[in-house]
Amino acid sequence: MTIVNFTPLSALIGGALIGLAAAGTWWLLGRLAGVSNILGSAVGESQGRDWRIAFLGGLLAAGLLAFALFSGEVAFQLDAGYAQVVLAGVLVGLGTQLGSGCTSGHGVCGIGRLSLRSVVATLVFMAAGAVTVYAVRHLLA
Repeated sequence: MTIVNFTPLSALIGGALIGLAAAGTWWLLGRLAGVSNILGSAVGESQGRDWRIAFLGGLLAAGLLAFALFSGEVAFQLDAGYAQVVLAGVLVGLGTQLGSGCTSGHGVCGIGRLSLRSVVATLVFMAAGAVTVYAVRHLLA
């Protein structure tokens, strides 16, 4: 893998903003900023739906704003078909339900709270990713 145009300053700023958003959600609302749980609760629950919809709307608005500001600066190519992308999304959604949260939720929010469950989950995610990359690149190639 070759990393092209790595910009440590923008990566640092992005990471700090993610941490600030997670901390702000915890401090201001007493809630975790685990997106899979926020999305699932916004769809399935009526109590507390307003802040969840606002949070998700903010994510969407930030993505659209970034696209509008930086369109053409980032090359994007989708090698999979839309059916594969939808299937992958469904599988990720099922995985987040089975794992009681997504990788970023456990990694950012859980480890930030010193949750042993999240530390273990993140280690399992990382190990599974490493094994998958090894298998795809060395055993299946």
